Amino acid sequence: MAHTADGLLNIGVIGLGRGFALMAPTFRADPRCRLVAAADPRPEARTRFEAEFSGRAYDDAEALCADPTVNLVYIASPHQHHAAQAIAAARAGKHVLVEKPMALEPSACRAMIAAAREAGVHLIVGPSHGFDASIAKAAELIATGDYGAVRMAQALNYTDFLYRPRRPEELDTAQGGGVVFSQGAHQIDVIRRLVGSPVTRVRAQVGAWDPARPADGAYTAFLSFANGAAASLTYSGYGRYDTDELMGWIGETGRPKDPAAYGAARRRLSSGAEGTLKAERAYGGAGADLPPAEHHEHFGPIIVSCERADLRPLADGVLIYGDEKPQLHELAAPTVPRKEVIDQAWGAVIEGRAPLHTGEWGLANLEVCLAMLRSSAEGREIDLPA
Repeated sequence: MAHTADGLLNIGVIGLGRGFALMAPTFRADPRCRLVAAADPRPEARTRFEAEFSGRAYDDAEALCADPTVNLVYIASPHQHHAAQAIAAARAGKHVLVEKPMALEPSACRAMIAAAREAGVHLIVGPSHGFDASIAKAAELIATGDYGAVRMAQALNYTDFLYRPRRPEELDTAQGGGVVFSQGAHQIDVIRRLVGSPVTRVRAQVGAWDPARPADGAYTAFLSFANGAAASLTYSGYGRYDTDELMGWIGETGRPKDPAAYGAARRRLSSGAEGTLKAERAYGGAGADLPPAEHHEHFGPIIVSCERADLRPLADGVLIYGDEKPQLHELAAPTVPRKEVIDQAWGAVIEGRAPLHTGEWGLANLEVCLAMLRSSAEGREIDLPA
């Protein structure tokens, strides 16, 4: 297993696409990280990585996994490659941080978990919005027991997800495209962390309403939990109503949003070749670099109803609605975006502490996603194994 005398997270990245572009500000700002290597088929992305981070760049993942200076591999490649790359990294003695969903089949998730266990390395699934500072704070407040047990939760998110530039497989649910795999994984992660209990039953309706964008673009789901709690989840990626209106026009990544830009995703998509637009959003593209985030990330309005209070995570804290008046638990503005992801990775790799977002946790999230799709297809409730 690769270790470093300087005690840093020496990170090798597989996939310099949009996922990496969103994580790059974290890697730049957090002094616990050092990007030492990357693998990507695009020469322009490799060239920029070498120039910006003074790291080695490879054209294939296998070579990166063999790099002796890497002690953590961050896998930000398309969904269908996660399992094979995570297994290869683990077998090379590297800890793994893999984007959600960790894989597309439970059997692949179990193989990833087994490979990490056999190699004695940590497997962390993320980043996802279950890491968000306000979600962590709300979970901490709930865990005190001051507000009683969680009884119900609501999650709502309306975005333009389906009209952002996509590769063909991202518009095919069978290949891991659509909102259930990509966005449901976030919402499920958030709600599971807040409720604090396994999901036991799922009933869902999934919609695919645009023949030109044939993957699933919306869903509503009802989840039952082992502790007796229930949750409703709704997501639409059809680019009309925007729930950031309910978040003070703070966008998902913690940056201010202009409500006057209504319909921008559809207009942009109709203005040029989709492949070109997709490349512009990847690392090295004209639209990849983001300004500093003024707020913490969020994933739309969420309300958790406990026996003695309702809690609402925001972009800057958690509002608690008790019997007499609301109370705001404020969060300090972020100095490092997505710091919570590095906290878990650092704790696991450097300090030897088990992370929350393990492979088993990621597998449970995937099982709910698959149950949603199955419930909708079969028109019935789906029971999940205990």
